[in-house]
Amino acid sequence: MAKHPLLNVYDALVLRRPFLSLALVLLVLVASASQLGKIRIDASADSLMLQGDPALDFYREVSREYSAEDFLLLTWQPSAPLLSDESLLPLRRMANELRELEGVSSVVTVWDVPLLESPPISLSDITSGEPLPSLANADVDREQALEEFTTSPIYSELLVSRDGELTAVQVNLRRDERYFELLEKRESLRVKAQESGLSEEEEQQLEQVTEAFKAHTAAALKAQSELVESVRNIAASYQQHAQIFVGGVPMIAADMVSFVRSDLITFGSAILGIMMVVLALIFRRVRWTVIPLATCAATVTIMLGLLGWLDWRMTVISSNFVAVLLIITLAIAIHLVVRYRELHAENPDGDLHQRVLQTVGFMAVPCVYTGITTIVAFVSLIVSGLQPVIDFGLMMTVGIAIGLVMAFVMVPCLILVWPRGRPFHYKKEHKPFTVYFAQATEHFGNTILVVTALLVLLILFGLSRLEVENRFIDYFKKTTEIYQGMELLDSRLGGTIPLDIILSPPDTDAPLPGLENLSAGSSGPEGQSGEELDGALNDDFEDDFEDDFADDFGNGFDDFGTDDESFVPSYWFSLAGMETIDAAHHHVDRQGETGKTLSLSTTFEVVKSLLGDDIGSVELALVQKSLPPEVAELMVEPYFSADNEEARITVRVMETSENLRRNAFLERLHDELVEVTGLEPEQVQFTGMLVLYNNVLQSLFRSQILTLGVVFLSILVMFVLLFRSLSLAFIALAPNVLAAGLVLGVMGLVGIPLDIMTITIAAIVVGIGVDDCIHYVHRFMREFPKDRNYLATMYRCHGSIGRAMYYTTITVIIGFSMLTVSNFKPSIYFGLLTVLAMAAAVIGALLLLPRLILLVKPLGPEAAPAAAGSET
Repeated sequence: MAKHPLLNVYDALVLRRPFLSLALVLLVLVASASQLGKIRIDASADSLMLQGDPALDFYREVSREYSAEDFLLLTWQPSAPLLSDESLLPLRRMANELRELEGVSSVVTVWDVPLLESPPISLSDITSGEPLPSLANADVDREQALEEFTTSPIYSELLVSRDGELTAVQVNLRRDERYFELLEKRESLRVKAQESGLSEEEEQQLEQVTEAFKAHTAAALKAQSELVESVRNIAASYQQHAQIFVGGVPMIAADMVSFVRSDLITFGSAILGIMMVVLALIFRRVRWTVIPLATCAATVTIMLGLLGWLDWRMTVISSNFVAVLLIITLAIAIHLVVRYRELHAENPDGDLHQRVLQTVGFMAVPCVYTGITTIVAFVSLIVSGLQPVIDFGLMMTVGIAIGLVMAFVMVPCLILVWPRGRPFHYKKEHKPFTVYFAQATEHFGNTILVVTALLVLLILFGLSRLEVENRFIDYFKKTTEIYQGMELLDSRLGGTIPLDIILSPPDTDAPLPGLENLSAGSSGPEGQSGEELDGALNDDFEDDFEDDFADDFGNGFDDFGTDDESFVPSYWFSLAGMETIDAAHHHVDRQGETGKTLSLSTTFEVVKSLLGDDIGSVELALVQKSLPPEVAELMVEPYFSADNEEARITVRVMETSENLRRNAFLERLHDELVEVTGLEPEQVQFTGMLVLYNNVLQSLFRSQILTLGVVFLSILVMFVLLFRSLSLAFIALAPNVLAAGLVLGVMGLVGIPLDIMTITIAAIVVGIGVDDCIHYVHRFMREFPKDRNYLATMYRCHGSIGRAMYYTTITVIIGFSMLTVSNFKPSIYFGLLTVLAMAAAVIGALLLLPRLILLVKPLGPEAAPAAAGSET
């Protein structure tokens, strides 16, 4: 039989020189192994954001405006009373050690904050310039201080729990200005490239900035991980004094990297080990165990080396490509091995080289097509807009190509150079297990169709319950420190995930109620100038509040409107502005999903308590101008931007809340805030990690689930090109649709949400299912012309290609079950869903697919009436 020209080239270049081919592979492996040390795992918050999202730009603007710093939170729960020496003294020592760490800008504890009510102080005390009392003062009444910490609108449930048994230590990390400088340069060049294009010089600048940014983030992430580890070590040394948990976004990132790295090494090795045992039990030959595993290991090593060489960062999402690549490469290798063994059993004394060449020639078309269709499935991930998901799709695309090359070089060449063995014959009394699937298809065909219909209904119900939602805390087991710390922060220290609400004034040009003519140089009521009004105001307050308000503000009051002629009071420091912020603040605080809420409303509440009376617009304007810098830094600057004339409400959302539904919560809260404040919708803006993560989830739902139809359409077209039959193409597609729907439906039924970690499972299911169906249908088309008997052909296919599909499935299921003992729940879900996907794919290919073929008869009429299907 004439060989294909490409097969002749392959034979001449690869099979005729097996030792040279393997030597070249070994050379590539050595080069790849030398790059493994350069592999980086990126778990930064930026890597999980939706690129091109306007909300991401707004988030960065807000962070820059308010000089937001990342921080770690340590919970301190002593066995002794919280403010006793037994608790406070080691707490201070620990804080001092933390301050010495490289990268820490400040540490805030109960020692470091001013006390305003222990005993109560006046505004004159605040504006006097004298240090405010704190726990460091020996004469402070600690019982009174504890009362303030547990009831203060500023400190309660933020610094100290309401029960007074737990305090937080906030470790502020130095803001990485170099990071933001490089980020701004890169983003500005990217925007210009999209809008008007870049010159050659600007393209070089973009390339240089991108490389500098990647190098800087790698160094920064490493430094941050080391800092987190140092904080943990210091905390561990004080565990005899208090129960301490470490929390915060930097720690989540560090733990994710740690868990992913551990899973890659530990479970990667365990999966390979388990698969080796399973293959040994299946094939009962050393060569058929070693050859597939060597091919898988070589493929993964080369791909990882490529990542290191290109500085292509893995993330908590794209790191799954290693496991998926193992599956796909193993499937190709097993198909080649099983086909070779069949040919060897048929002709034990035949020429080895010819047998290997025949194996490759027979399997090349289905394997290449499975590779291409699997790539199509993973290419669908590129439209997500989320860089880690895009990277996962691209890594799988490149990895599958490498896997195909390795399988068709290593498997045939290793067979050629391995000492010849005897063929393995299946005994007649030990029929392949897959033949039982053929018997079930023959005798229970209608039952299979009925069960399929019921499954479709169950899948539709499950899909209706599928949620695009998740809680970060659900990524970790309850026994982990990160879970326990987040739970403690939520339940007793005001929440975990930050949400910022930015309010713009209704009309920044309108005069403020009661302060229309207060600015210096303008006319006041009845023609008074600003200077005259200033004097009149001082006279009035000195007469009516001599012992109260005027003395409280001291020189700050006297100087108002005279020293700073450019000062114009903000809308937010007017009576109307205060009422607006109060309404928004209290509405947010009443939500079941929110924890600690802070804003200018908190500041106004403290000022009211200090004055002992209600305050109006004049007093509020004086507060804006007269608070000393250290007090303004605590009570005003985090919640007010004079440059942008914005008020900021900071909220910690209860991440552990079972009722948290991010998208519904954000939409409802925005509508309600517009209603209670009277502001326009565009004057109420949300930002923060909660908003950005919600945008990611919603984008994933739109771009992935809704594009599955496009993926299946593309695969259908490829099936038509491969099988040259529209009906056969639809038949082959049916099990894939069912398998993908089954996995997603089960997720909905058992409550596994669709999120950044599980979204890739749809592509994985399609990729796995397509492989099985292509191999089965291709073999069926090759076998059918022998006798044009559908039933007999089905039995032959189940006994041959079905055996390879079954071997692959069993090996992967047992190997990936190892992931269930991981501490990282996404790895557990990935393992379980992969097992379900493999099982669904092979069952669909061995039951539903042949049943539909027998029913529709897409290859034309039979040559003779079907005989009883008893032969194998």
